[in-house]
Amino acid sequence: MAIVMQASGIPGVDMGAASIKMNEDASFNLLVGATDIGTGADTMFCQLAAEALGVPVEKIIPYSSDTDMTPFDPGAYASSTTYISGRAVEKAARAVREQITAVGARMLEEKPEDLVLHGQKVCAKDGRFVTYEQVCLSSLYQKDQFQIMATASHMSYESPPPFAAVFVEVEVDTETGAVRVLKVVEAVDCGQVVNPHMAEGQIEGAAIQSVGYALYERMPFDASGRMQFRSFRDYTIASAIDVPEIVSILVPTHEPTGPFGAKAIAEIPINGPAPAIANAVFHAIGLRLREIPLTPDRVLAALRAAPGAVS
Repeated sequence: MAIVMQASGIPGVDMGAASIKMNEDASFNLLVGATDIGTGADTMFCQLAAEALGVPVEKIIPYSSDTDMTPFDPGAYASSTTYISGRAVEKAARAVREQITAVGARMLEEKPEDLVLHGQKVCAKDGRFVTYEQVCLSSLYQKDQFQIMATASHMSYESPPPFAAVFVEVEVDTETGAVRVLKVVEAVDCGQVVNPHMAEGQIEGAAIQSVGYALYERMPFDASGRMQFRSFRDYTIASAIDVPEIVSILVPTHEPTGPFGAKAIAEIPINGPAPAIANAVFHAIGLRLREIPLTPDRVLAALRAAPGAVS
């Protein structure tokens, strides 16, 4: 096993921003600078905005990564997208929610604090309500006309760590030195989980990447500093036939500084399998190898060099 921790963004450095505009059909344009690099960030942002606005996720129309029109974002790195950029989305959505409430209060002749937003309606205690569509039309065409929209930025001096406990079962061939990973179990604390399916996918993808990191991947250089492997014909990565049984366990906690209690999950699942595999090999053969990848020649050399070994 191995126990690992990461970080959620770089405190005092990372800053994300988001803009949200309300449309006449009660849909919302969400503009974010953060780039979805396959992690499902666009879906996650839509979920956060929808949760804060009290609308179905289908009502959120995302636009991302266009520097001509979207707000600034430093990039998809440092496990910062959910924690930093997601918080900016939540803040922008809450600001829009306040504007919706204020317009609804004028229409219903009530105080904003006496109203409830529910079912895409602004509701008074006596049962009267106005729909989000009516609110938007009133804001655009009636008294005190204005566009319901907001932009928010977020930077944090906090960097709450996600944690993971990783357990691995391996099989070691003591005649050839080959190591095969049979099972990986990862229990990850990433705060409040925004999208469980995407979080599990993040764990599973990271686990198999880390298997490749632990067993196959290396970058040898010659005496002149040129890398000897020039293509994937030589540089070995884990493929579909190398995927072991993977069990993902999400351990929900609540991070008060994150969007709806969330913190990062991005990199934490890739950190643990390699040391856990090394520990499992140690448990299997009683020899501690301190350099990865654990290639068959390295494992076999360690076995042959062990006291009492027969060459």
